[in-house]
Amino acid sequence: MNRTEFIIATAIILFVAFCLGWFAYWLIHRFTRVSTADVGELERMAQELHEAEETRDQAITYLQQREAELTNQLSQTEAELSAAMEGLREARHEAEELRAYIERTHQPG
Repeated sequence: MNRTEFIIATAIILFVAFCLGWFAYWLIHRFTRVSTADVGELERMAQELHEAEETRDQAITYLQQREAELTNQLSQTEAELSAAMEGLREARHEAEELRAYIERTHQPG
């Protein structure tokens, strides 16, 4: 193989390598390219996701406030129940004392 044939063979090999590289770049670019419509769709989805997260955060805040209100109301109701039960115990005790007193005073003897 003389010098001219070597240069031609090298040029052909380099040209084929260039073509393969260009084709690989085109193929990768073709499959990874994002169109304008896709970008718009992604932006719309991102906006909807952001709105959904805000709605979720508002719902969580509302539920926490409502839970605090209900817990407070439950505590108040339990306190009222406890006071009512104590009053009922005292009334029953007083009624028993009055019955005993009436029975003692109405006994013949």
